[in-house]
Amino acid sequence: MKKVMLFVAIAAFAATTFTSCKKNWTCECCVDILGTKTCSSATAKLTKKDAKAWCENNSYCKLK
Repeated sequence: MKKVMLFVAIAAFAATTFTSCKKNWTCECCVDILGTKTCSSATAKLTKKDAKAWCENNSYCKLK
């Protein structure tokens, strides 16, 4: 019984470790036009990897 419980605990830990969590990420883009800085932002619920790809496609943007 102890071996079964240990196996279940390890399997549950592995399952939570390898799942990708999605959370709200904000991408802020700023550009300086003739001395005036203009910024905009967008928020999306993504994994961190997808959020980086989504935001960093534009050189004026950064992930927050």
